[in-house]
Parts: sequence; structure tokens; C-alpha cells
Amino acid sequence: MATVPTPKYTVPGLRTEDARKLIDLLRLRLHALNDLHLTLKHVHWNVVGPHFIAVHEMLDPQVDRVRDMADDVAERLAALGGVAQGTPGSLVKERTWDDYSIGRADAIAHLGALDVVYTGVLEAVRDAVKVAGEIDPATEDLLIEQLRDLEQFQWFVRAHLESAGGTLATAEATTEKDGASAGGDVS
Repeated sequence: MATVPTPKYTVPGLRTEDARKLIDLLRLRLHALNDLHLTLKHVHWNVVGPHFIAVHEMLDPQVDRVRDMADDVAERLAALGGVAQGTPGSLVKERTWDDYSIGRADAIAHLGALDVVYTGVLEAVRDAVKVAGEIDPATEDLLIEQLRDLEQFQWFVRAHLESAGGTLATAEATTEKDGASAGGDVS
């Protein structure tokens, strides 16, 4: 992972060393959001089966909001005195997760895999909220707002994976492939 230099300036009331910590934190959030945007579009394009249209249409607003989240994070990075690296090479080089592994698949299988993806993204955002909360309330607030929206998106996904009795099909899944298998057919 790239070393983030201490910025020459930052927002008033924040030390440049604290800004550097936030910039480092937000870099990975930007990569995660750019990756999530592309993953959601991939699912949107490759979903099949009887639930196709419901999932296809459910994902469009998620894609749009995740793009807006990435823009907000990039602009916060710049305001803090950092550089928002939004290039594919930077994302691939610095990410700490594997690429989405499900191709053309049944809607429920993709949703099972997306549930696992959202869990990973949400856990990382919660960790970032804790760090930002010790340094800067404005950055913390930005991340909390995104956390709420991402949790809602996972809830939408999970609604397709939950039984009437409240059992989540992907409860034991730890990988996308596990989630897809728990969600449905991935032939």
C-alpha cells in the first residue's frame, strides 16, 4: 500500500498529521466504493432467472448512490489536502480484498454473494468511523451517513434471502461463493 505524505495544508482546526491519517483512511474507502460500484453494475448486467427484473431494478439506485458516496469521499480527501486516486490501477494495487468472483448467475445467487460483499464493506466502514471519530467529526459524519445507506442496501439484499421465519440463508457464508451457494444456483 502506498505511503500517504503529510499534506502541506488541511481544513482549519485540524492538524496536518491528523489529516494525513484521515486521508489514508479515506483512500481505502474510496477504493472500496469504486469497487462496490463496479461490482453492483457487474451483477446488474449478469443477473438472470425469475427474479431478474426485481434485482436488476433494485441495483440501479444503489449504483447511483454508491457513485455519489465515492464522489463525497474523494472531495473530502481533497479538502483535507490529499489526492483522490480514482484510477483502476490504484484501486487494484491498494485494495485488501479479492475481485468479485461470480459471473452470470441466478438473481438469488448474486444476492447471496452481495450479502457477503456488503458485510465486508460495512465492517470496514464501521472501523473507519471509529478512527475518524477520534480525529474529526466532519469526516466521521460523512462516513456515518454512508454507513446508514449501505446498511439499508444490505437490508434490501437480505430481504430476498430471508425466510418468513427470519432465517437468513447466508448466515454462515464467509465468501462470495459460499453466499452464492447459500442464496441459490450458481451453475
